[in-house]
Amino acid sequence: MSRPEIGVYLPQMGFSFDDMLHRTRRCEDLGIDSLWLYDHLYGPGMPDYPSMEAWTLATALLARTERIRIGHMVLCNQFRHPVTLAKMATTLDQISRGRLALGIGSGSIDDEHHRAGLEWGTFAERSARLGETLEILHQAFSGERINFSGKHFTVSDMPIKPGPVQTPGPPIVVGGVGEKFTLPLVARYADVWNVPTYALGDIGHKISVLRSICEDIGRDPQTIVLSIEAVMALAPDDASLPKVRSLAEKRFGVAGFGLHEAGLIGTPPAVVDRLGELIAMGFGQIVLFTHDRCSDETLEVLSSEVIARL
Repeated sequence: MSRPEIGVYLPQMGFSFDDMLHRTRRCEDLGIDSLWLYDHLYGPGMPDYPSMEAWTLATALLARTERIRIGHMVLCNQFRHPVTLAKMATTLDQISRGRLALGIGSGSIDDEHHRAGLEWGTFAERSARLGETLEILHQAFSGERINFSGKHFTVSDMPIKPGPVQTPGPPIVVGGVGEKFTLPLVARYADVWNVPTYALGDIGHKISVLRSICEDIGRDPQTIVLSIEAVMALAPDDASLPKVRSLAEKRFGVAGFGLHEAGLIGTPPAVVDRLGELIAMGFGQIVLFTHDRCSDETLEVLSSEVIARL
């Protein structure tokens, strides 16, 4: 089986910049392909807990690394005007020499919008705004110029120069499984479709729906990389497995994290076997929460005993 991209998801809540830089450089040194941040104004449900701004942090990390790809799982479309976002993305792709991944979604936490005085709206309205942003990004990346007239945004002959290093642009990752709004946007605009943790129990059905939508609009579904986001509780040996499992249950035991649906609790051979199953299902990108928020030990075991065996 061919090896997919293996990345780690490391929400920056509670970490200093030095903490984040250390973990990012360890990932790079160990051959882990990508690192993903979250995009919230504060940790969801924890407004008094420290949390650095997502785009500034990604810029700093990309400027201090050489090979690893960095992105967000996912950017909130509500936070940045799409023209500003396009300019930010092309600039950061230049700074990083083509290592930016652009994950984006319609927004998921209403409380931070209300506190900041940002427009929220219904899921249908947020999805419509996201669709317009995706069209604007496609124009910016492919032609270095934007002309767009929509319900939410109007852009007239706006140059975006320099364009991105990557061709046609940073890979656009759209996460979510909603069949009415999200999957049609994935089919039309995404380079990568990410299945979030809360949907791991229904993967097969959602893949079938996406393929059907692609066929309806004339897009080859094979041109979309399937991505999965999952919690991994990786124990270096059998003796440490109970402690690892206990910590994973404490941190990620609620239903939305899909800890048990992911099937990634175990020692390296068990995790390798389960990743093999996901690869056989067609997943070309696997983004992992780790049970201990990317300790040196877990990153080293992931690299030497899991990724190396794939």
